[in-house]
Amino acid sequence: MRVCGTMRAGLFIALIAAAWLGGQVQNCLAQKPPPASPSDSTKASPRKEAIPRKQTGRSADPYTVGFVTGTPQCTEFAIAQDIATTLATGQETGPHGEVALRVLPIVGNGGIRNVLDVLTLAGADVAIAPVVLVDRLRETRTFGDISDRLTYIAPLHIEEFHLLARPEIGSLTELAEKRVNLGEDGSASAILGREVFNRLGVKISESNLGPEAALDGLRKGALSAALLVSGKPVSFLTQVSQLDGIRLLPIPYSKELLQQDYLPSTLRHQDYPNIITAEASVDTVAIKSALFAYNWPIGSERYRLLDLFVQTLFTRFPEFLGDAHHPKWREVNLAALLPGWRRFRPAERWLQQQSGGEAALRKAFGRFLEGKPTANPPDREELFQDFLRWRERNPAK
Repeated sequence: MRVCGTMRAGLFIALIAAAWLGGQVQNCLAQKPPPASPSDSTKASPRKEAIPRKQTGRSADPYTVGFVTGTPQCTEFAIAQDIATTLATGQETGPHGEVALRVLPIVGNGGIRNVLDVLTLAGADVAIAPVVLVDRLRETRTFGDISDRLTYIAPLHIEEFHLLARPEIGSLTELAEKRVNLGEDGSASAILGREVFNRLGVKISESNLGPEAALDGLRKGALSAALLVSGKPVSFLTQVSQLDGIRLLPIPYSKELLQQDYLPSTLRHQDYPNIITAEASVDTVAIKSALFAYNWPIGSERYRLLDLFVQTLFTRFPEFLGDAHHPKWREVNLAALLPGWRRFRPAERWLQQQSGGEAALRKAFGRFLEGKPTANPPDREELFQDFLRWRERNPAK
């Protein structure tokens, strides 16, 4: 009798459980969305991807400018580091050691990714990018119409093509059908290197490795050549020794084939004494680079931060021309124009305010010296830096 009672109780519980599970299934089915219509399917297709938009929903650091640059092996990363470390000095700090302006380098690939990051990431404000590459993105509308979403702060330096080759390769034409590394896919080196080889009629077997792996491939013979596009001298190339047998291969400049987008340039012994012998030189091609910025709405928090960044960078620009910084700074002309693009308004305004020329600068410097003792010549550079910081705090004087 006890067994039968137990069985009846178990059966009763099972029936209740089955009824409850059935209700849950019905609820799930009732909540299941209807099948997508053909039009909905088309909208969700990655082939119809919408124009990328800036991430403004999350709050970015209101004191930090996000600076997208190239890989750590390239000169563009060194330029960003120069800006970050220099602007970090000479600022008055708050009660907890905070500063009004920080610059945070963000590692990119120097190519399309840099532009996309500035167009989409909330914390990315500026980027160094090749002018020819950004022009192409605008013309082809790869990311839609970027004319109103991107602006420029200033043209920068030129970036040279460095074509490293094994000792058995004597000329560019000998690379036909050989394995050549052009850099990571989507990088400026890969996109523009492919274009240069095609224009010059040299068909290669392309590889897409990073700089370290490419150098290792050259040494082991897995690659015949490797391309690196960056401003000379590139510190990464100090790893290359003449004992490796690796050399810099000339890239002939053709006005007919390259003039529209590329410039002639030369690599010399003083640029790379570890690769180029004394009195020797290597002809190559180059491209222009510029400092681009996202066109934040006027009056927004990020716009004001970028305004502060420009005022600080431009005012302290003479500091970057010394030997402690990369030689490429000496190629920079802040007032140079970038045809087809609009300059960031605070940058344009700052340049217009400086149009009074050297006479106005000397007059302001004289007012600054009124409260200073006469400086000895060795102290003049330090005094000038004080003067620049004084002008930043007293823009109306």
